[in-house]
Amino acid sequence: MKTETVGILQTVLRIPWHIILVAAVLVTIGAMALYSASEGSWSPWAGRHAIRGAVGASMVLILAFINFRLLRIWAYPIYIASIVMLVVLLALGGGGGVARWITVGGFTFQPSEPTKIAVLLALARYFDSQPLERMRSVLTYLPPLVMIAVPFMLVVEQPDLGTALALALGSLAVLFVAGLPWRYILASLVLAVSAVPLLWSQLHAYQKARVMTFLNPGADQLGAGYQITQSKIALGSGGMFGKGFLMGSQSQLNYLPEKQTDFVFTMIGEEFGLVGNLFILGLYLLMIGAVLAISLRVGSRFAQLTCVGIAMMLFLYVFVNVAMVTGLLPVVGAPLPLISYGGTAMLTVFLGLGIVTSAVVHDRPEVE
Repeated sequence: MKTETVGILQTVLRIPWHIILVAAVLVTIGAMALYSASEGSWSPWAGRHAIRGAVGASMVLILAFINFRLLRIWAYPIYIASIVMLVVLLALGGGGGVARWITVGGFTFQPSEPTKIAVLLALARYFDSQPLERMRSVLTYLPPLVMIAVPFMLVVEQPDLGTALALALGSLAVLFVAGLPWRYILASLVLAVSAVPLLWSQLHAYQKARVMTFLNPGADQLGAGYQITQSKIALGSGGMFGKGFLMGSQSQLNYLPEKQTDFVFTMIGEEFGLVGNLFILGLYLLMIGAVLAISLRVGSRFAQLTCVGIAMMLFLYVFVNVAMVTGLLPVVGAPLPLISYGGTAMLTVFLGLGIVTSAVVHDRPEVE
């Protein structure tokens, strides 16, 4: 009994509480933003968001007590299960006119979000099993490229190009950290640029419209360019310190679309100004930096690559959303992690943080 108590105490002391604290602050900011989005009501978004945040924090603590080695053992089965879910989604899923969600017992689930983590775990497991002398051979990278391509194409078919690109970029970051030679990276960039015309021809009409709106949002301010135009107006009107909580005219008068999901960063900027937005970005910087710091402290290559991949996943969540609402990227429907309303994306982020927590608790360097 005494040994078990000591083990529990050691686990608690090793938990990166600073990451959980930052996550809790972001969830709280999200709940207050959603309270404002619903014009001063906890229903329908803010209350659910807070509950999901509590569930997510519980997930992190539970994963802290799960041996990280089990994740390595189950990495491939988890990957296969995620592929099966995406295939089933194409046959049974549906929502908003596209096949992105599965609804079971009133609970709506978006399989493409946790698939990001499943791919990261599988790639980390693969490279952890490869001897260093094989890392310069192009044949070594063919299996992981297939592992990335399969879920990428399945997500594109939904269609959800934004999530597919985030999945691919986060996964390719693992390949880079694993030791992908620069000559392969440059060759891939050339191929990617060459494939742009082919990719454009495969885009849906609404996706092409989003790209054209991104290039010239003023051409149709009441149509395709409405969202980004209103977003810029709201951000600009917030100024340095904002108009105050519940005082944003664009959001409160419903000029700002999707203010509870994709454009919540804009609403916060209108109410709390540039200072409020910079504060949020600072919190994300602390979280991502903390995960990267943990990747340098863990003992195994599998843990290192997993932590780097999760840090990249968090960065892409933030970068794509902020760049989207400020007009630096086309509108692709990307949530702001832990702040936007959306259960699957939030729980995916907490799942990633839980995996990082398990790594720092259990995957200790041999010198310790």
